[in-house]
Parts: sequence; structure tokens; C-alpha cells
Amino acid sequence: MSILSFGVVLGIAAPANAQATRLKWFGHAAFSITTPRGKVILIDPWLTNPLNPEAKDGKDPLAGVPKIDYILLTHGHRDHVGDAVEIARKTGALLICNPELAGNLVKLADFPRKQAETDNIMGIGGEIQIADGEVTVAMTPAIHSSSVFNPKAGANEPERAYGGNPAGFVIAVKNGPTIYHSGDTAYFKDMETIGENYSVDVALLNIGGHFGMEPRMAAKAAQSVRARVAIPQHFGTFPGIAQNADGFAAELKRLKIEFYEMKPGETISFHGKKWAKEK
Repeated sequence: MSILSFGVVLGIAAPANAQATRLKWFGHAAFSITTPRGKVILIDPWLTNPLNPEAKDGKDPLAGVPKIDYILLTHGHRDHVGDAVEIARKTGALLICNPELAGNLVKLADFPRKQAETDNIMGIGGEIQIADGEVTVAMTPAIHSSSVFNPKAGANEPERAYGGNPAGFVIAVKNGPTIYHSGDTAYFKDMETIGENYSVDVALLNIGGHFGMEPRMAAKAAQSVRARVAIPQHFGTFPGIAQNADGFAAELKRLKIEFYEMKPGETISFHGKKWAKEK
């Protein structure tokens, strides 16, 4: 496979697209962001989820992962930590999450220690600069739970270990968009503070309900964070959560907020703040 083909796999910018920021959805809550300078960020990287076309028909979605610089985890649940350990081992990507989650991933899941014990470990309310200053990451509150599956569970070890506080992220790309990923949060009124402090171009909002926001409240979240466009995630992956984004779309229309539904495997490009679907 050529370097260009690898780029298509993870939405990595080719030279002709050097000034673009590229956002790719792998299904569920897993996204990649590729910056104009070619840094690659993965958020909640469950790439082996059943919606990802790169995981179907016996294909291994990790086989085509050529370059990841950072892995952001909103919380410790398996459908969000996903394939983070394997990807980190393969690529050398640095971990960004809370310290309790980082510590237990190292202890219980053998996440590479050197990639999890850096200045990128942070807490809610904090901001860090990554990618040589091209990207600012802010960790925002989320109302949910967080625990790490413990493969060493037994008589003296619990099935789940503490995963720290669940979170969301605001990711501001220099010469590109500001993207909010909600994680698995419930709606909370202080989302308005996110909208007041960050100019959110795109909100990636969990709409599945049952374990987080129902579609109606996810639309209210889009309004609270003042998103220019709202993109649904965390739906249709398994039974018990919303199977489509129709209700979310209807609520956004009522609120006069732009809606766009990405398809698993799809990439959209941003030139500055303006976005377009890639052909």
C-alpha cells in the first residue's frame, strides 16, 4: 500500500491538501483529526467497532494505521478506550487523559509507560499545547462514569478499576476548526460555559441515550456550546442506544442549528473554519 493510500485510510492529509484539517469518523465515538501540518490525533479509538467499514469482512483496521501522534481518551469504558493500547504500541502515540485512567491503563492493560507518563496527562479545566503548539487541548467536564476493565480480575482483583473523572475535549487547531467532543456525557447546564469560552465550530455529540444524552438533550447541548454545526456520534453501534440520528436532526432543525451526519469511514475537510465533504 502506498503512502497516499495509508493517508486515505486514516484521513491523513496528502501534500496537495497540506492546508486542510481533516476529520474522520470510524463509527461509535472514534474520530481522527489530522492537522494542516500533518499531526494525527485519535479520540476514543475503538476502531474495531462493528460500524467501521475498515473492520468488516475480516479486515483488521489496525493493520493500516501508519502514524498516530496522540490518543485522547474521554473515559475508561471499553467502547472508548477501544484499541488504544495496540495503537500506542504500534505507533508510539502519546496518551492524553486524566492521571487515574492513565495509571490504570499502564498497570492493567500494559499501555506503554513512557507514552502515558508525560506532561500531556491532565485534568478537567486544564489546557495543554501539543503538536509543537499547533493544537490546544482543553479537558471539559462530563457527567457519566469511568472505569477500566481489569483483565487480571480474580479473587483479589475487582472486575473494574477506577478510571478517574469522565471528560470531554475541546480541540482547537491553529488555522483550522475548534472541535468539541462530548464523550459520553449527560446534558448539564454548565455546557454553556464551554460555549462562552470556546468558539466551537463543530460539536461531536453523543446522541445514543440510555448511557448518555438522549437526542433531544444532545440538541440542547449543541445549542449550549454554540456549535456552528453538530455531528452525531455514539449511536447505532449496538442494541439499547438510538439506532439513527433522525430525532437529533429534527431537534436541531427546530433550534436552527446546522446538522451533518457523517457516515462511518467518511472524512470531511476544513480550510480554515469552512468545511466540505471529501469526494
